[in-house]
Order: sequence, then C-alpha cells, then structure tokens
Amino acid sequence: MAKTTEPHSPEKLNRIVAGTQIEGEITSDSNIRIDGSVKGTIRAKGRLVVGPTGSIHGEIVCENADIEGKINGKISVNGLLSLKSTARLECDILTQKLAIEPGATFSGNCAMGSEGKPTPISSLENRNVDARTQNRPSETRPEDRTPKGEQPRPGQEERSKQGASR
Repeated sequence: MAKTTEPHSPEKLNRIVAGTQIEGEITSDSNIRIDGSVKGTIRAKGRLVVGPTGSIHGEIVCENADIEGKINGKISVNGLLSLKSTARLECDILTQKLAIEPGATFSGNCAMGSEGKPTPISSLENRNVDARTQNRPSETRPEDRTPKGEQPRPGQEERSKQGASR
C-alpha cells in the first residue's frame, strides 16, 4: 500500500538557498524556505520560513510563517506569524496570531483578523494605525464603575470624578 502524505508535511519542503535570486511569482501547495532573495509574490498553502539570510520584496500569502530575515511589502498569514530576533520587516502585516521575539524590528501597519479569517490585505492600504493609541486601558478602574440602574456606593462617586480628571 502506498504511503500518502499531507501537502503541508515537512517532507514536502521547497527551498530557495542562499545566493539564489528569484523575480516573479512563486506558488506552492506545501512548505517553503527562503534563504536567498525573492522579488515578487509568494503564495504558500503551508508554512513559509524566511531564514536569516533570506529577503523578500513583495507580497506574501501563507498559512503560517517564521521570519528570521528581511521583508519589504505585505504579508498575510492565516494562522501564526512568528518574528524571530533577527527579523527585519518594513511591511503591512495581516495575521490571525502574532509572536515577536525581543530584537525583531517591524515598521508598518498590523491588523489581526476575526473569526479565523484575516481581512484581505488590500484593506490595509488606506488604513493608518498608530500603535501607541491601540488597546489603551480604560481611564476608570472597574471598581469605580456603577452598574446601570444602581446608585454609587459611598466614596465611589468621588473616585470616578478623580479618574475622569486624570
């Protein structure tokens, strides 16, 4: 009986080795590792690994990605995007999950998809996201909030006013 393998299995790995330069579009039904240079579009149904000597200038669409090298352009990941300590990105990122190691650098827009499906990366083009204003904690503490329809407890009203004046 013949052994069948999944298209995303490790034994189906495409490699672009250091010293190789490719310009154009790469489409893969499995995993791909880039240690050389690619200028163009990469679409992989599996995991994309960009090694420390790898560089990509263009658009990337893949299932998962581990980045150790350089990327300029756009990257859309349906699962986990992992930026290793040597990663250098100047691009727009669209991913479901993001992990960043200390030392990695990133400049650009970043958006996380909802319900397991990222928004198309083209929607990032006209969006200007300032990371300093995203996910800022509320100025009032949970204990200072009064549930709707209830009267504030003694002392709670003063704390709420103080919190608003910060």
